[in-house]
Formats: sequence, structure tokens, C-alpha cells
Amino acid sequence: MNDTTTLPPLPDRLSIDPRSPFHNPDAFQREVGIKLNDKERTNVEEYCISEGWIKVAAGKTLDRKGNPMLIKLKGKVEAFYK
Repeated sequence: MNDTTTLPPLPDRLSIDPRSPFHNPDAFQREVGIKLNDKERTNVEEYCISEGWIKVAAGKTLDRKGNPMLIKLKGKVEAFYK
């Protein structure tokens, strides 16, 4: 009973940060799943399918503005609705 025809297609690049130019609130109407190298990841902050990378938080470290420090992991990226 997954009705994905009414959902917008997932963009090539998406961020969960509302201040980012790649944030699309319509894509978050349902939960978005990300796979990196065929392993599902649950802590993804941003992804880009065409460039083949995801950004994840680096532990509990924060930058000087209080945002989590991000590291970039490269590989085959797949995005899907759960």
C-alpha cells in the first residue's frame, strides 16, 4: 500500500538543514532513506547522488555556531522513500 505516485521525486541533492539552498520541505513529507555502497544509513545530513557523496555528523563535535561538524563519505548513493 505504498503510494509513491503522489510524492515528489527525490532531488539529486538534498539537505535536512533548513538554511541550506538544497533543503526541499516537500521531499520530507515521508521519511527518506539513504543507502551508501548498499548499506542503509540513518544519520545522513546531506547527500548528492550525481557526485556520489553523503555528509554525516562527526561524533558529538560542534562548530563555533553550534552546528554538528560534518564529514563527507564517498561511494554509490541511492535515495528512496521508506
